[in-house]
Amino acid sequence: MLDAEVAIVGAGAAGLSLAHRLARPAPGTGPVRTILLDAPPGPLRPPARTWCFWEAGPGPYDAALTASWRRLRVHTSAGLAAQDDIAPLTYKMLRSDAFERLVDRDLARTGDVRRVEAAVETVDGVADGAEIRARDERGRPVTVRARWVFDSRPLGSLPPARTTLLQHFQGWFVRTGAPAFDPGTVELMDFRVPQPRRGLAFGYVLPTGPREALVEYTEFSGAVLTPEAYDLALRRYAEDVLKLGDFEVTATETGVIPMTDARFARQSAPSVFRIGAAGGATRPSTGYTFSAVQRQTQAVVDALHAGRRPVPPPAHPARSRAMDAVMLRALDSGRVDGAAFFARLFTRMPMERLLRFLDGRTRLHEDLSLGFRTPVLPMLRSAAELSWLPRRPFPGP
Repeated sequence: MLDAEVAIVGAGAAGLSLAHRLARPAPGTGPVRTILLDAPPGPLRPPARTWCFWEAGPGPYDAALTASWRRLRVHTSAGLAAQDDIAPLTYKMLRSDAFERLVDRDLARTGDVRRVEAAVETVDGVADGAEIRARDERGRPVTVRARWVFDSRPLGSLPPARTTLLQHFQGWFVRTGAPAFDPGTVELMDFRVPQPRRGLAFGYVLPTGPREALVEYTEFSGAVLTPEAYDLALRRYAEDVLKLGDFEVTATETGVIPMTDARFARQSAPSVFRIGAAGGATRPSTGYTFSAVQRQTQAVVDALHAGRRPVPPPAHPARSRAMDAVMLRALDSGRVDGAAFFARLFTRMPMERLLRFLDGRTRLHEDLSLGFRTPVLPMLRSAAELSWLPRRPFPGP
């Protein structure tokens, strides 16, 4: 049996972030014996993925970034382009494999975090802690006893919600024959693509050079598409809208992110907590998760060092979650045109303020100013409707 003060289940963004913070204690704090459990190579490990986030100034993961930008652009469905400098913020692109290498390098410098490859089967509360039962790649049992357990594994099913949309996407890493991209500007939302009846669709371009970029097609809707439908949508966007000319696809990326007003439990037993997307870190209105994970894991580490019970805090302020619930309902009901809704916000508000809003860092008067730039009557009707809508299980993608 392995013993530790902290056990972390899962080595995705949340698990690695928490392990990384525990391996780099602040001055005046002592080490925390930690075990990080990661599934062996195989189907239980998620594929490589791209995380994007924004922050002011340098950050702890800058050495692993693929690229960063200070300018964002949004195209309306009519072709109008709105571009803005987001100073003092920087929009950053981080690949999961580069992030894992950076974390592994730093973990190797300390003896406080031990990484164990094992597929977790059960996590049960016991006296003064929790017990994890797992199996290594050869099928041999592995048991871990810890005072505190932080579980970042994806949930088997979503909690009941009044509204759940899916943000689903496919991206191509492309290389063009001739310069085709502005390396200094992200195409954050490009609505020059066909729109679904409810929800919205947009293109997304992260240029890493004049001839290289990640080009994505994204939908917010109730169901995912077939692989052929994603390929067709991406092909049309790359050829007809971006007019890339000759290009090759060097890699692909797909994903499905629930956008929901469900209430995520952050505790499953007295000493077992959920972190990351499983603990409600995904912003319901956008699907961004990485920045909230950093706030959540920092709060956990601060509590551990202070000797407090390390319950992960809500990832987003209550006011932000309430506004997101109204927006999701308005989109899902078809009361608002999704493409027009977001295009209006980004063309009428400073993008830096919108990014602060998406991080829950705006003040009440800024939120009200943003609210008045949305379709007020449909939003009010959606807000009123939420008071009597039941929360129902989501049938799944």
